[in-house]
Amino acid sequence: MQINLLQCQSSQDISKNLAYIESQLSQLPRIEGEAQLVVLPECCLLFGGHESQQLQYAGDDQSSPLKTALADLARQYDIYLVAGTIPVSAGDGRVYSRTYLFDNLGQVLGDYDKLHLFDVDISDGTKEYRESDTFCPGEKISVIDTPFGKLGLAICYDLRFPELFRAMRLAGAEIIALPAAFTKVTGEAHWQTLLQARAIENQCFILGAGQWGQHNQGSRETWGQSMIVDPWGRIKAQKMTGCGWVQSQLDKSEMITIRQQMPIVGHNRFAEPQLQHKLQKSRS
Repeated sequence: MQINLLQCQSSQDISKNLAYIESQLSQLPRIEGEAQLVVLPECCLLFGGHESQQLQYAGDDQSSPLKTALADLARQYDIYLVAGTIPVSAGDGRVYSRTYLFDNLGQVLGDYDKLHLFDVDISDGTKEYRESDTFCPGEKISVIDTPFGKLGLAICYDLRFPELFRAMRLAGAEIIALPAAFTKVTGEAHWQTLLQARAIENQCFILGAGQWGQHNQGSRETWGQSMIVDPWGRIKAQKMTGCGWVQSQLDKSEMITIRQQMPIVGHNRFAEPQLQHKLQKSRS
């Protein structure tokens, strides 16, 4: 299995963002005979404006044109696709930030709605982030059976919550894909450390696909550094800046050895994490 993360600099122009992704897929450097897993970043088709713009493009699960467009790319380019995130109507005036896993026929293998919403004050140009004004938090974890192993899904701010990653490991996750759009400030401080920690703690491959650079005339700035981390915490490949591909091959044999030699799941004396449901809209 060949792993491919696409680092993007997405804007508010859906057609332009889609065209960029397709142009990169058409040039994807492939190893002959290897199945392809592609991970896109958070908000890959719409990014950089006020979060309320997401409401304008939120279809439901069955009729979303953004979902259809991404499924078509998976089928056209013969890839398994963790399709970044798109807005999907939650039915209460807000939307879910949802990622889909498509197979190479464009069929949905699974999906995940972002659990943890970014309601945070940051010392950057935006200053105040309030995702819960627009987004509705998800209500499940997702670990999906695939031909190349059990794949867990998380999104951006979820990275700061180790209980989610432990819950995915206990559900069988071997690979965890993380579409993200970390701010430059938080990314510079914590992105690499958190990715490596989640990989080491759970003995999983972590695939962090990020947005990078200034978006929409500098109104938003993201960190980049898309990265593939192995179950020992080693960085297999990364792209600090710029747009384009981060690639590595997936070899699970060493993961199996690491888990056998250091069986941390069996050693852990703390209770299994349980997801709390129906949280109130957060403020900070």
